[in-house]
Amino acid sequence: MESTVAKYVSQKISKTRWRPVPASSLQQPDVFAAGSWDNEENKVSVWSTGDFGAISMEEDYLADPKLLCDIRHKGDVMDLQFLDQERIVTASSTGRVTIFRHHQGNQTLSEKQKWEYAHHHVGSVGTGAPCTGIVCSNPEIVSVGEDGRINLFRADSKEIVRTIDDADSSTIHAVIFLRTTEILTVNSIGQLKMWDFRQQGDDPTHIFSIANERVPLHCLDRHPSQQHVVATGGQDGMLCIWDVRQSRTPISLLTAHDAEMWEVHFHPSKPDHLFTCSEDGSLWHWDASPEVMEKPSFLLGGRGNANLSRSAGGQSFSQSLMTSWLNSDPTKGHLEITNLLTSNILSVNSLDILGEYLVCGTDAECIYVLKRPLT
Repeated sequence: MESTVAKYVSQKISKTRWRPVPASSLQQPDVFAAGSWDNEENKVSVWSTGDFGAISMEEDYLADPKLLCDIRHKGDVMDLQFLDQERIVTASSTGRVTIFRHHQGNQTLSEKQKWEYAHHHVGSVGTGAPCTGIVCSNPEIVSVGEDGRINLFRADSKEIVRTIDDADSSTIHAVIFLRTTEILTVNSIGQLKMWDFRQQGDDPTHIFSIANERVPLHCLDRHPSQQHVVATGGQDGMLCIWDVRQSRTPISLLTAHDAEMWEVHFHPSKPDHLFTCSEDGSLWHWDASPEVMEKPSFLLGGRGNANLSRSAGGQSFSQSLMTSWLNSDPTKGHLEITNLLTSNILSVNSLDILGEYLVCGTDAECIYVLKRPLT
């Protein structure tokens, strides 16, 4: 049964992330971290979801999230990731990358390590450029920024392991690991770039882009089991699906949100399900599971006018590829889309999905936690 709880927190929330649970565990997510932005004093906070599994006499319900601890954060929280069960890494608008430790015994947060001005514009002294994105694969951390720089850190080293100073002439908005030594980035001129840290040079190994368009891309995620399948979203609200093995342009372009798409995430264990959030106040669940693909063409949810008819460059889908995101044919509209926050009007800045539970943060100074069973 679906259920939703809204927690008003008196600060605009820029990022929300579940604390990871062991892959072999049946444990439901029970702790998440949040970061704020555009406030007089920004914070990183850790929350407990309480008794998620409790059942009342009438229905499933979600307990109100409980604040466990928080700590002041210098600058806006531009990104936030768990490094492990105890450590949280943040990206700041001041250019700083920080590791915080969550002390679970006495429920406090402390600053463990920081790299001041990891991002800065050339020639500027003592001032940073916003660090726009980070990704973690313990012990390694990669950061990207408005300065077009890519940094590689190790959590146990105070020095930056490697810097690609002129990685991009434009702002890099987000980064993910593709494989152990490879990353993907998206930038403000609509490019998706692949980098390999085994290479000695500072050039990307591949550059992908939407033909004849330079619309900024803001977010990306890779399919958890088919790592060549990548989803991106950008300023025009469009969802792009890429196959980075064989095509320099998207496999499909799906017209989606009315404004900027801020985040896109495949479900980590049920990747036929994908989630996006937007400046237009919507939080979308995209269902491309086989059950939906076999149904007649339809579209459900809070957006009746979404257009699934656009495909990139006239390309057709290869039916031999073993993922529904490449097998599906957008011209037939075989996707079920549901807006999970139909009454929200301010920007949904961030989302994270783990198991049956989704957490998102908004400019309405509200954190939503949703239970959404998936097929």
